[in-house]
Amino acid sequence: MSEDSDVKKGNPEKTGNSGGHGKDWSQKSQTSHDSHSSLLHPRGDYKTLLSYQKSVVIYQITYRFCKKFLERGDRTTDQMIQAARSGKQNIIEGSKAGVTSKEIEIKLTNVARASLEELLEDYLDFLRVRDLPLWDKDSREAQFVRKLGKTSPFSFELFREFTETRPAAVIANIAISLIHQACYLLDHQIKSMEKNFLENGGLRERMTRARLQVRNQ
Repeated sequence: MSEDSDVKKGNPEKTGNSGGHGKDWSQKSQTSHDSHSSLLHPRGDYKTLLSYQKSVVIYQITYRFCKKFLERGDRTTDQMIQAARSGKQNIIEGSKAGVTSKEIEIKLTNVARASLEELLEDYLDFLRVRDLPLWDKDSREAQFVRKLGKTSPFSFELFREFTETRPAAVIANIAISLIHQACYLLDHQIKSMEKNFLENGGLRERMTRARLQVRNQ
């Protein structure tokens, strides 16, 4: 059976949107500070970030992939699971730190990006050493995964059937495609954070401006 047909068996009409099985991460952002505060940035709900949603799915796929296809005692198992976890956890920590420090938010988001890049290399190595095929980015399989990546709400339920029934090569390629998507989103987040920091400065600069404004008044 070809890998193309292998993936196509799990088309959206068969697997469904699965919104009823997973949590709805599309809820509106909640703020933890008064909107009129000029010093602290309002804290958005990191769960609404598509990069976070994808990193959660990547972690869930990776955990199952390692337990199913890697030998017990293989150090790669711990490394891959930890890299996947670091990706999502640093997005969370960066979002929380952004209330008081845009510098730390940028740093932690970069750590999340680097962790996913490390995980990507592990998946590529898995395919290389076993002479398994890597999907071309324009292949029908890769396009199918990208199409699923646009589904809202985005959750693991979209990929549960694949991870439970497809061979290792298919699942690894799905994970690789999702990692590329998450890294693309994180790259744009980092650029946006850097632009915001350059235009508005950090907490210390905002405090200085606020003090000067009070003195002038």
